[in-house]
Amino acid sequence: MIKIETVLQILKKDHNFREIISEGDYVYHASGLVFDKISYDSRDVNASTLFFVKGDHFKKEFLEKAIAAGLGYYISESDFEVGIPAILVNDVKQAMSLIAMEFYGNPQDKLKLLAFTGTKGKTTTAYFAYHILKESHKPALLSTMNTTLDGQTFFKSSLTTPESLDLFAMMSQAVANGRTHLIMEVSSQAYLKKRVYGLTFDIGVFLNISPDHIGPIEHPTFEDYFYHKRLLMENSRAVVVNSGMEHFQVLKEQVAEQDHDFYGAASSNQIHDSQAFSFRTSGKLAEQFDTQLIGQFNQENALAAGLACLRLGASVSDIKKGIAATRVPGRMEVLTQPNGAKVFVDYAHNGDSVKKLLQVVQTHQSGKVILILGATGNKGQSRRKDFGLLLNQHPEIEVILTADDPSFEDPAEIAREIASYIEHAVDIEVDRELAIKEALSRTSQPEDAVIIAGKGADAYQIINGEKTPYLGDYKIAEKYL
Repeated sequence: MIKIETVLQILKKDHNFREIISEGDYVYHASGLVFDKISYDSRDVNASTLFFVKGDHFKKEFLEKAIAAGLGYYISESDFEVGIPAILVNDVKQAMSLIAMEFYGNPQDKLKLLAFTGTKGKTTTAYFAYHILKESHKPALLSTMNTTLDGQTFFKSSLTTPESLDLFAMMSQAVANGRTHLIMEVSSQAYLKKRVYGLTFDIGVFLNISPDHIGPIEHPTFEDYFYHKRLLMENSRAVVVNSGMEHFQVLKEQVAEQDHDFYGAASSNQIHDSQAFSFRTSGKLAEQFDTQLIGQFNQENALAAGLACLRLGASVSDIKKGIAATRVPGRMEVLTQPNGAKVFVDYAHNGDSVKKLLQVVQTHQSGKVILILGATGNKGQSRRKDFGLLLNQHPEIEVILTADDPSFEDPAEIAREIASYIEHAVDIEVDRELAIKEALSRTSQPEDAVIIAGKGADAYQIINGEKTPYLGDYKIAEKYL
């Protein structure tokens, strides 16, 4: 619960309070008023709820229905003139985050917080960290693929980084469950939408950056995307940064005065003697590691997780055991067909991640390669051209373009747009299951490979804005083995 006096103190300290107003008149707050619920969902309120008006598409009628359910106060950037007091602020998302922290008892102070950002690799690296820390600690995990607040039950989050009210509720539950650490993925949207406003992480890890999430409903430019990614460094006590990433010099200068570790090509923390399922490192973690995830980029993710967890008290033994135990649903999962050909299922869904995926597969498979690929609808439009330009460099690869969360767009039209950037012939089969079946039928020898990129372990397709049940790439591949 939270008192209205506390709410106002938080807002004023953040220079975010304007006034309390009702029906055009300025009003004083009711002294001693206590809220025992906070919500941004107008369908989930009662008489003692403090409600936050957020979202570009919020309608006055939502508020009126909430008032009919007993709502007496709301926080908003504008007065909807609905007969109950409005606490007016300059930024409702900032208000949500700071008030949620207090409402849930500041759970962030009772956990060690480890956050990962990057265009790709966040989920894999978070999984490495989770398996490392659970050797000797009790971590919770907030991940795109799986979230656990107790180490026993897992569920999929709808957002990479939850809304602030949900985030602090989850943190509070993790504390109640006796968790000691929280590992989370922090997207650029988390800072753009201020879902982690006011939060300081113990360790922030920057994995990589490449153009992505640029479009009308995401970031207007690459500069804006990169800026919001870098905010994690600014809001972390210590940082781990990939020295081999694009634009590393910008990060190097930014974190110069912070506690930091660099890893990768331009640092002492490097990978040597990289094999398919093992690698050796130099620097702070000069060890031999075993891993279930092939590809040097996954080995670099493991090193990043290891360096971060070392700062959080993990032993070298914990790090070795955790890395060896890590596998990630939908990330570089491998099946073998009766003819010996390999089937790779991976979540790679932008130009850079698909490029690295192709490099890994072609290192291990010397025969025919069939790639199944699609692009999401209504976001990340730049990926379509990126895919085309990448595939122009690989005329030897057979490409089947298919549906991948088309949302409100026509998947066939998305596929045709990708194809328009490709200079050689490709096939289009918008039914993803049929595309997988066709790809598997084209292999003939152990050196061949099918790559199913994009959906990973997702058991749904987003069609017309709704999650439509889908068996999943791995299970469909199994079905047609």
